[in-house]
Amino acid sequence: MRRTAVINVVGLTEGLLGPHSPRINPFLKQGRLAHVEPVLPAVTCSAQSTYLTGTPPSQHGIVGNGWYNRELAEVQFWKQSNHLVRGPKIWERLRTLAPGLTCAKLFWWYNMYSSADWSITPRPIYPADGRKVFDIHTSPMTLRPEIKKDLGDFPFAAFWGPAAGVKSPQGGPDAASRWIAESAKWIEQRHQPTLSLIYLPHLDYNLQRLGPAHPGIAEDARAIDGIVGDLIEFFRARSVSVLLLSEYGITAVDTPIHLNRVFRQRGWITIKDELGLEMLDCGASRVFAVADHQVAHVYLNDRSLEIEARALMETQPGVARVLGAAEKKESGLDHPRAGDLVALAAENAWFTYYYWVDDAMAPDFARCVDIHRKPGYDPVELFLDPELSLPKLRIAWRLLQKRLGLRMLMDVIPLDAGLVKGSHGIRPADRKNWPVLISERTDLVAESPLKPMQVSEVIQRHVLE
Repeated sequence: MRRTAVINVVGLTEGLLGPHSPRINPFLKQGRLAHVEPVLPAVTCSAQSTYLTGTPPSQHGIVGNGWYNRELAEVQFWKQSNHLVRGPKIWERLRTLAPGLTCAKLFWWYNMYSSADWSITPRPIYPADGRKVFDIHTSPMTLRPEIKKDLGDFPFAAFWGPAAGVKSPQGGPDAASRWIAESAKWIEQRHQPTLSLIYLPHLDYNLQRLGPAHPGIAEDARAIDGIVGDLIEFFRARSVSVLLLSEYGITAVDTPIHLNRVFRQRGWITIKDELGLEMLDCGASRVFAVADHQVAHVYLNDRSLEIEARALMETQPGVARVLGAAEKKESGLDHPRAGDLVALAAENAWFTYYYWVDDAMAPDFARCVDIHRKPGYDPVELFLDPELSLPKLRIAWRLLQKRLGLRMLMDVIPLDAGLVKGSHGIRPADRKNWPVLISERTDLVAESPLKPMQVSEVIQRHVLE
């Protein structure tokens, strides 16, 4: 049995390797790179679940970062219970083959109530007075105060939102990934897991915010290269084998698609007035879309509209393909949680959750970082509203209101989808934009591209052989 660290470098592709990755390059030269065929949808939760179970979304059930819960009639994004992922996980399978194996799962998703021996995941506290207090959840629970004492508070604001990937009061642009890397060292020094799963999100932010062709991406590549290089040296010094992995590649986009606005024009969306603002009522709508990057799950409460809805979507600029029942089965996406129809964007396009036609009527959470209330993924949360003349002063005022115990909205997020310059979710045409697996064990990576389900097998062989 060989102790192994799997470092998930989000957004890493062959196209990003080169002069700005001097620490990763020697590791690559000594080993081998395999492209990984992107899972559909190529988004965090689906990709990770596929890698860790060795099965497609049709079996493990994670059809996106969120979906419509038909029983509750609610869209639910970024849930954290590992019980949502069907089937045995890689560390569970390995334990049957290697009794005594241990696993640390550090910031990979669905990291609450799993059977991993040690886990750390972002998890705010929500007191009854309406506040949101940044924190982490750990297992065992005693790990939380210990690691926070040694490493300080996790820089939550640098993990997602306008402060992610940029210098801010929370720290440097790479503050979140650097803290996670230090947590991996902390766990290794105290517990020596057989398998460490480590998630480093730094590249994800500006690739979406600026686009992959922006010159500023070079600095991000150098920053994550330094963090990864340090981890490679750290683990090698402790005789731990290292495997680099990514979930998807991000490509340039310039075309946001607003399916819910299209459905609204047809009268299929039901809008509820809430305190003078508009709220999408999914349970009462005949057709609606749950947007997730370049994939949109479209749910039909009125099945008689299936043919008409499909035809309508296929005529929309930026929509490349619409999957029905047969196509979902062929794509490994035929699961009850998936939309009745699934729309795929062209490589230069992506889907918004927007359903209002007048920004003055947008719900209050639209201008906030609010990943759980929004009925879809919103990359515009990476931006401060450019129309705010003094955004930092506004933030300071909102924080003062919070400290004084007053209710407030951190309403600094714009409503301009055109700001987003990068996205993912489909299979890019160029393999240089596909996710990668890089191993120092050339004998274990003989095939390229790998099917996403094969990643689990490669990790397993790394540990057992």
